[in-house]
Amino acid sequence: MASIDNTDLTESSPASAAHQDVPLISRELSWLAFNYRVLQEAKDPRVPLLERLNFLAIFSSNLDEYFKVRVATMRRLVKLKKKTREKLEDDPSPELEAIMAEVSRQQEEFGQVYRNELLPELRKAHIHLISETQCTDGQHKMALDYFRGQVKPLLVPIIFSTNPSPLFLKDQVVYFMVRLKPKEGPEQYAILEIPTQKHGSRFVQLPVEQGEHYVMLLDDVIRVGLPELFPGFAEVEAYAIKLSRDAELDIEEEVSGNLMAKIKKSLKKRETGHPSRLLYDPETPEPMLHALLDRIGITTDELVEGSRFHNFRDFFGFPTFKLPHLYYEPQPPLPHPVLAKYPSILEAMKAQEVMVHYPYQKFDYVLQFFEEAANDPAVTSISVTLYRVADKSKVAKALIKAAEHGKLVTVVVELKARFDEESNIYWGNKMEKAGANVLYGVPDLKVHSKIALVTRQENGQSVQYGYLSTGNYNEKTSRIYTDHALFTTDERLTSELSKVFHFLVDGERNLTFEHLLVAPFNLRSGLHDLIQHEMKLAQEGKPAYLIAKMNALQDSRMIKQLYEASQAGVKIELLVRGICSLIPGVPGLSENISVRSIVDRYLEHGRIYVFGNGGEEKIYVASADWMNRNLMRRVEVAFPIYNPTLRQEIRHVLDLHMKDNHKSRLSNNQYWVSDDTSISMHAQYATYDYLKEMAIQSGLEVVPSDNKE
Repeated sequence: MASIDNTDLTESSPASAAHQDVPLISRELSWLAFNYRVLQEAKDPRVPLLERLNFLAIFSSNLDEYFKVRVATMRRLVKLKKKTREKLEDDPSPELEAIMAEVSRQQEEFGQVYRNELLPELRKAHIHLISETQCTDGQHKMALDYFRGQVKPLLVPIIFSTNPSPLFLKDQVVYFMVRLKPKEGPEQYAILEIPTQKHGSRFVQLPVEQGEHYVMLLDDVIRVGLPELFPGFAEVEAYAIKLSRDAELDIEEEVSGNLMAKIKKSLKKRETGHPSRLLYDPETPEPMLHALLDRIGITTDELVEGSRFHNFRDFFGFPTFKLPHLYYEPQPPLPHPVLAKYPSILEAMKAQEVMVHYPYQKFDYVLQFFEEAANDPAVTSISVTLYRVADKSKVAKALIKAAEHGKLVTVVVELKARFDEESNIYWGNKMEKAGANVLYGVPDLKVHSKIALVTRQENGQSVQYGYLSTGNYNEKTSRIYTDHALFTTDERLTSELSKVFHFLVDGERNLTFEHLLVAPFNLRSGLHDLIQHEMKLAQEGKPAYLIAKMNALQDSRMIKQLYEASQAGVKIELLVRGICSLIPGVPGLSENISVRSIVDRYLEHGRIYVFGNGGEEKIYVASADWMNRNLMRRVEVAFPIYNPTLRQEIRHVLDLHMKDNHKSRLSNNQYWVSDDTSISMHAQYATYDYLKEMAIQSGLEVVPSDNKE
């Protein structure tokens, strides 16, 4: 196998000159299509009511990040000088217009779903989200008392006429623009921050009345008290606004100089980044809106019509109710049929290779793996890559304990994990102080692989225990992301894991891999060779196929090869959750390619690649999507599944997802209909049932939980 693939390191664009002729769907519009699938979950009456509300929060949160990163980047391109912009392969202006049109369409539908579907359904379920105009006299008094005691002390209004200084609006914070109309004279304007963080919640629960639950948004509680906040005015009206700022860190993908200092400096810039979107209530009087634009120094280009309320991501914190039918049926994490029978994870791994599937099975085994390694006197070293960790990470705490016990602990912390930089810096500092060898990334690359290697002295010899996963060491996201993890002592894999860590620590690039596919060494070339082999089989008239499940498919070189494989007769089935730039089903181009997407209760995050290989399938599980960045600018690991039992297990899980006809959508977001209409397959529930049956068959007790997750 070749050593490092230099073409991966030098290719600068997913739409490079060599592949401009490759038919592609816009990455940006494809992402919006994915987020629309999230909105479909909010619309789906089969989803429990309060979970539908949660999907509105996910949709809103996703769109916020999209504007802060992708749209902000495109606006930067549009604002380049004409001569500079002409050097770009494509003028971004038409695509930006298409993006804004699609966002507007989706937001209008979002509002309709919320107002016309979810609010009426909530009322039927005896939950009333009421405004200041819908309060009874008693509720109005309660809201006013609450405003006086809990909210008014947190408010700091700024009146335009008495404070002529330019205004700075914080990123992602909701404000009220307040119209003050005196009894005589011209009207005035004021601005007021909604103190959600200081208050601790966006919602205020009112007392239950005759079995009916009443909730008010903090915004409307403030509206109740506005006349008291601005006494002496004949009329006081409030309209919500929210500004999103450019959050794309201005950091090159390298570590020359002091990367930590660059990261910290850029995190400060994030709060003051260029405005990328100003959401406003469409009822806002136009003179007041223009007065605001003048004061904060932005143009109408950044204006996006919103609704009466912004920051629907705050609905993640919507009050909970003891109404089980309004939530998903609990799925308590299952015991693993092998790991649960051993008092020691390392002992279990020594006995046999195992695979754990989150969130269906317990993430506790990962925590136990690191805690046991930290406390075991025979363990001499632990190496691990950390991309995103939980705020109160037990994994990081175990690594700190291991370092304090004198073990050689090597931690590669990725500082460029967007929106997790501060947390990663925090834990990196803590581990360094404990004596761990902490490395902050690799020159030119982002470390995205999820791997660990524990070395233990046994009978005078070093034995290595490896962990390879598709997901992060994060206790919180392990309950909502579907991932796969391999616990192994297979020397074919652990010896090559050791090579990966040598590269990460020493920068050794003259490495070859026979079993693992590692970016930027042999992942792209390995995938290329596997696809070429299927093409050769097809050309010889033999069965040839490829099945791949991933989060995103955007790399033009990979898409071009898939088109060529389709034309050669290879049957290609793709399950792509998010961005997919490949166009399926085009005669003469991609008629042998199908693409579907599953968005459901859990976020599909695991990557699985299956190649027919003439009847002896090759199966890989990976941290990498087929995106330009994953194949050329990141350290990624795809690992083969050699164990026959585990091959059957992961293949069965994949098959369940390929047969899903409940939550599987086509490229146009229409729900996929199976040829066999007699089969009903809901993959995430079927996967849970399959793994639950495995636990029961192994003699383990599976106790259902009565608690909502």
